Amino acid sequence: MKIALDAMGGDQGPELLIKGACQALRKNKDLAVILLGPGDLLEQQVKQYTTIANIASVDNVIERLFVEHAPEIVAMDESPVEAIRKKKDSTIMRGFDLVKNGQADAVVSAGHSGATMAAAIRKLGRLKGISRPGIASLFPTQKNPVMLMDIGANVDCRAQHLFQFAIMASSCSALLQNRANPRVGLLSIGSEPGKGNALIKETHELLRQSNLNFVGNVEGRDVYSGDLEVVVCDGFVGNISLKISEGLAEAAMQMLKDEIMKSMQAKIGYLLIRKAFAAFRKRVDYAEYGGAPLLGINGIGIICHGSSSSIAICNAIGEAAKLVENKVNDSIMQSLEQYTTA
Repeated sequence: MKIALDAMGGDQGPELLIKGACQALRKNKDLAVILLGPGDLLEQQVKQYTTIANIASVDNVIERLFVEHAPEIVAMDESPVEAIRKKKDSTIMRGFDLVKNGQADAVVSAGHSGATMAAAIRKLGRLKGISRPGIASLFPTQKNPVMLMDIGANVDCRAQHLFQFAIMASSCSALLQNRANPRVGLLSIGSEPGKGNALIKETHELLRQSNLNFVGNVEGRDVYSGDLEVVVCDGFVGNISLKISEGLAEAAMQMLKDEIMKSMQAKIGYLLIRKAFAAFRKRVDYAEYGGAPLLGINGIGIICHGSSSSIAICNAIGEAAKLVENKVNDSIMQSLEQYTTA
């Protein structure tokens, strides 16, 4: 299996992405990674990193790491539509070209998320019956992670779009978390069926009449209870929820640190429970959840955070491989036919 990695995406340069790719290759010996970017630069970076990290003699990693020349890069401030129209040799476009031609099985990118989505739709198209592809993301909870969809691809939606998000996220969650018949909630301002705007009320009725395991409307505070596997919303609400959650996690860790530093007693207490703090930090770290799958495209794509660490990139590559191996799109198509027929 070959995963195409946009080696020029992200905020910290190709070396960190190459490190993440090597970590993924060491974890999965049946995997190969194609690095996308300026050929000469990437060849130099690969040689430099693998020499320093003494990768050459480990698990045949070098033999499974390839470079695909893609000279153009989509900047974060560029218009997605203009970028994919003008930069046909960009890393994003080249990656989905490889998938379309059967030379790669999936694309992972920490670059421009809008351009990644636009390139995926242009090169691979949508799954039959899907009106709008979307982006799904796993959130940590008190129990098992919950998948929120959409987190930013579609800020203006109709009820049919949210209904399809529920189907796609339910199929993806079942595969990634090995959860049969995932519980689905609709994000609203109240748990009562009559709460919410016209979009939520119409979507609620569609979900209620479907064969999905729909538990009803859920409020924002219910997302982290762990009593759901899937939460559905439009991309405007989803993206705000994502950014608030990330900010809250960072702020909570910093506030705890500030309080600990205020007294010697607190510092001593921290030494006694620091393993618990480390476990908590890992539990809320987005890096542990890889990336956000693009669902509804006729292929596999993963969008990563721009500031992704090598661990996040490694996990995103593993996540892409799992979706390919478990044929997530076949599952989505079967579910779509089943639920819409019902």
